[in-house]
Amino acid sequence: QVQLVESGGGLVQTGGSLRLSCAASGLTFSSYTMDWFRQAPGKEREFVAAITRNGITYYEDSVKGRFTISRDNPKNTVYLQMNSLKPEDTAVYYCSADRSSGVSFYSRLRTADQDYWGQGTQVTVSS
Repeated sequence: QVQLVESGGGLVQTGGSLRLSCAASGLTFSSYTMDWFRQAPGKEREFVAAITRNGITYYEDSVKGRFTISRDNPKNTVYLQMNSLKPEDTAVYYCSADRSSGVSFYSRLRTADQDYWGQGTQVTVSS
């Protein structure tokens, strides 16, 4: 049984930082691209960042230079370091796992077409 468990969310002031973690179990972690998505109230879930099994990273434009995704394969954990937070970053943050490769990977990148999802962690940035 695959489980993705996010942690590290909370309330922070504008300009502050948070580090999200996602601990994975029940899958061969090193074989998966790991992603972070977020969903604000009344909005669709949107892509935030991804890190491939080879460590290549992708970011949504609004978080480039502020957020950093990383992974620790021996610990089966992916992280999202979030700096210079803004009120518009307020959302539930979800991690996901994608087993695809090659052409399938590029067709699924930045989409919600993922193999597994966590339950989410709330991030609230106050102005």
